[in-house]
Amino acid sequence: MSMIEGIKFGSLASLVGVTVAFSPVLAQQPRKPNVVVMLMDNLGYGELGVYGGGLLRGAATPRIDALAGEGTRLLNFNVEAQCTPSRSALMTGRFAIRSGTYEVPIGGVPDGLTQWEVTIAQLLSGQGYATGMWGKWHLGSAQARLPTNRGFDEWYGIPRTYDEAMWPSLDETRSMWPSVGDKQGWSARLVEPEPIYEARSGETPRVVATLNVDNRRTMEAEITRRAVDFIKRNASAGKPFFAYVPFSLVHMPTLPNLEFAGKTGNGDWADCLAEMDYRTGQVLDAIKQAGVEDDTLVIFTSDNGPEATNPWEGDNGPWRGTYFTAMEGSLRAPFIIRWPGKVPAGRVSNEIVHIVDLFTTIAHVGGADVPKDRPIDGVDQLDFFFGKQEASNREGFPAYVADRLSAVKWRNWKVHLVWQENMYAPPQKLPLPKVINLLTDRKEERDVAAYNSWVADPAMKIIGGLEESFKMYPPIKLGTSDPYTPPSR
Repeated sequence: MSMIEGIKFGSLASLVGVTVAFSPVLAQQPRKPNVVVMLMDNLGYGELGVYGGGLLRGAATPRIDALAGEGTRLLNFNVEAQCTPSRSALMTGRFAIRSGTYEVPIGGVPDGLTQWEVTIAQLLSGQGYATGMWGKWHLGSAQARLPTNRGFDEWYGIPRTYDEAMWPSLDETRSMWPSVGDKQGWSARLVEPEPIYEARSGETPRVVATLNVDNRRTMEAEITRRAVDFIKRNASAGKPFFAYVPFSLVHMPTLPNLEFAGKTGNGDWADCLAEMDYRTGQVLDAIKQAGVEDDTLVIFTSDNGPEATNPWEGDNGPWRGTYFTAMEGSLRAPFIIRWPGKVPAGRVSNEIVHIVDLFTTIAHVGGADVPKDRPIDGVDQLDFFFGKQEASNREGFPAYVADRLSAVKWRNWKVHLVWQENMYAPPQKLPLPKVINLLTDRKEERDVAAYNSWVADPAMKIIGGLEESFKMYPPIKLGTSDPYTPPSR
């Protein structure tokens, strides 16, 4: 299997180090740790108090800030440029360019992951974990590709995206966005509204509501209620669990629950930050109340950089750019990890970690082996997270925007091949790569290639290793239907 050069790979182990308790009669099996991943939607780097936002954005985020103090906070956690690619990378440990999930699906072709892909939920389910998900999937809207056919025992949420909440409300909510009238506007006869599903493994998903603005406002409360129930139910039963909680906030339309509307006095965005912090706290409280806090790995992060559409623009902190680009404001996301007694509390690191690494690391935590019949780009970061080493097991990665290789990050350097400052700007292929020193130029304003051309060498090794692996394992094309069989080598 060909792997990307320039990236150091950590060793895999078959089981997390835990203490085995012995009785005089027989050895008890060690308890498998629980895993809770809270994935915010388009939460920019500069929104949370602990990342320089909070009150500066109109609402404090005390629960999330406290979580950062209880664990390790990363300053250089990187995601893919769009929602679907990031979620695909998390679920499979593979760069989305490999899986045909490198851009948000528009419609008209099969969308999402082929059934050939192996998800982290499938790996953990095979290790005896209860698996649950609540929120946006965005990795396939056909029934065979929905979460409960991809390793999750239960799911509540939407198959695609929250933009579609605006369709049924175009004429109902004129104060928010312009009405185009009945004659030329959206109609369910033309395009069906997005369903909200409730599903369990082995059963046909059941449509419980239609996504509209009213239901959009209540999604966070319902996601939290179901996640809390799942955590308490499985903790009570003594069953290890994987809770994947892809929250809806702060994706456009960025609207708070009516219980939070007007709470901050600083507008919808601040009200949403306040609600997001509160819902996060509810999940953390459930873990504690269930008595499994010390046995639970908690990850809090975001799938993308900030929103770019008025009036829901997000904040990218000290960086430049929005999602749908290869700027740092797109690639860097907030990231907090907590596991009491294992992950150092109060630690802050600027080491590079990529969202694909969560797949491999969580598999290690759960005692699962990653697939050996395909390239897995994620590296095991458990020793780094545990503080056993200061350096990440990754030095860099290629940054794709859709199917365009737009940049390469290596250590604290960025090499731009395509220039695009925000999602609405046209991408421009550069005649010569731009080299940016991210330590001295966080806004990516100064090309220092003339006297740092040496940076191209390690960057090109990353690209070369990726392209070499494509020869042995050709990328899956966007819109590939099932069943997919990889070409013989």
